[in-house]
Amino acid sequence: MARYTGADCKLCRREKMKLFLKGSKCESAKCAIEIRPYPPGEHGRGRPKDTEYLLQLREKQKTRRVYGVLEKQFRNYYEEANKKAGKTGENLLQILESRLDNVVYRAGFAQSRDAARQQVRHGHVLVNGKKVDIPSYRVREHDIVEIREKSRNLLPYEVARAQFGDKQVPAWLGVVPDKMRILIHQLPVRQQIDTQVQEQLIVELYSK
Repeated sequence: MARYTGADCKLCRREKMKLFLKGSKCESAKCAIEIRPYPPGEHGRGRPKDTEYLLQLREKQKTRRVYGVLEKQFRNYYEEANKKAGKTGENLLQILESRLDNVVYRAGFAQSRDAARQQVRHGHVLVNGKKVDIPSYRVREHDIVEIREKSRNLLPYEVARAQFGDKQVPAWLGVVPDKMRILIHQLPVRQQIDTQVQEQLIVELYSK
């Protein structure tokens, strides 16, 4: 499976904002943005002109990096969103939010989407009682996602249960922490998605 294998902190510096790709490190003084708040590379301290195209491109890059999606897959998501009824940008965000790795992260069972993706790949996650090891699997309304019983005593899940009250869970999800279970009440609408992204810029970029 193709995936990004470079340094996550460089992605945050490139977008000049925290993308929260490294879990608790992003909240600490060791965060790369706190130490070097400018893009990587020898020209990182320069000030390129913020053209309309650059703003649109950066918004697209930021969004796909937040969700850990490569370019081809992101483009496919956009084309699917464009064919659905409603606003294309909101459809796109709903598709990204409904990925299984994102659901595990949003529920507080992993400190980052990378960690959630690894949990899914290693077979710790069940959907409606069946093992699903594909991070891009899309959940549907009324699905039940849970950590398999044999895995619930692993350290990451013990930590997740202990810290459950510290993380705000989106309203479209219901979490039963003692059973490590997630109930999908509905697919999210735009008001329930707190990702800081201007999806209209992405639509404008792909519409050219």
